[in-house]
Amino acid sequence: MADQNETNKQDQSTEQVPEKKSNRRGIVIVVVIILVIAAGFYYWRSTFTEDTDDAQVDGDLYQVSARVAGQVVHVDVTDNQWVKAGDPIAEVDPKDFEVALAQAQANLASAQADLEQARVNLPITNVNVRTSVFTSGSTVLGSQASLSQAQANVAAAQSRVDQAQANAVKAQLDVDRYTPLVAKDVISKQQFDGAVQQAAATKAALAEAERSVKAQQDQVNYAQQQVSQSRSQAQQNVQNASGQVKAQEARIAAAVANVAQQQAKVDQAQLNLNYTKIVAPISGIVSKKNVDVGENLSVGQDLLTVVPLDNLWVTANFKETQLKQMKKGQEVDLKVDALGGRKFKGELDQIGGATGSRLSLFPPENATGNYVKVVQRIPVRINFTNLAEDNKDHALRPGMSVTPDVAVKQ
Repeated sequence: MADQNETNKQDQSTEQVPEKKSNRRGIVIVVVIILVIAAGFYYWRSTFTEDTDDAQVDGDLYQVSARVAGQVVHVDVTDNQWVKAGDPIAEVDPKDFEVALAQAQANLASAQADLEQARVNLPITNVNVRTSVFTSGSTVLGSQASLSQAQANVAAAQSRVDQAQANAVKAQLDVDRYTPLVAKDVISKQQFDGAVQQAAATKAALAEAERSVKAQQDQVNYAQQQVSQSRSQAQQNVQNASGQVKAQEARIAAAVANVAQQQAKVDQAQLNLNYTKIVAPISGIVSKKNVDVGENLSVGQDLLTVVPLDNLWVTANFKETQLKQMKKGQEVDLKVDALGGRKFKGELDQIGGATGSRLSLFPPENATGNYVKVVQRIPVRINFTNLAEDNKDHALRPGMSVTPDVAVKQ
């Protein structure tokens, strides 16, 4: 009986061992299938995004420098202080610049006085010019009147010559006619002598009239010379008058230019005085402060850097093999390491124009005998889509590491 019971127990244990092995095999197969499915799903899902750990927050850095040279008399900021645009940063001693401004203003006032004087002299010059021109014109008119009178006198003298010549011809004809008659005693000797005397008188009158014509002609020549001289003098006076007006207008133009020049110097002096007060160009955090009271600044010397926190973006250096499906406008999930993986939303803005190695100070030279192909990285700019709302606490800082996930598939 005991042997039979033992035999039954052995048979039951033999039946249970295959059953347990079968259950284990099924569980293993199910687990493997689940793992394969999970791995496949994970791989399939990974094709929807591209990510990289070579990314950081980026932003503009404003270098604040001195625009005038001088000694610092006041510094208003410290490192890591938040400043608003227009807040005072430092001040350069303004005394030298105030003196320069006063000197420039005095020079401007003097130039304006010279301009006013030149403008006042212009009407006086115009009056003198008109007077000179009028006098010259009157002289010309007087000379022309004298010439006309002389020409009239010549005509009158010539008329007297013609009359005297006619009288002389008549008297000579009388003498010629009386000569045979006196020889025949037709007329008296006394009558003949009167005719001869009359002929001599008419010849003398003709000679006198001719001399008068010559004298009047000389007077005409003299009057013509006077007219020519008066016209030349009038033309010269007009030219001189025009030159005087132009010279005065040139003085006014020079005075106007001098006023503009002095005004520019005043403006520059005012600007230099304003530059003694150095203010923040934009709102942000002060970094790399390098200015103290008593320091002598030179033009262009860097004082500090202002880092604005309202205009940030992400620069992600993706491998070139990851860029095939990337394009502008794709959504990006951003995780910031320094903030415990805090998430932000972004949008792909643009892909860089060259690889990082090509943009480096010493780009690699691949034209060598030993060349090893290396996957290059290209910078990609990602903009925050709602930075003002998500970064109210200004927790983001340029340079923080970021992990971007670009949704290349929807």
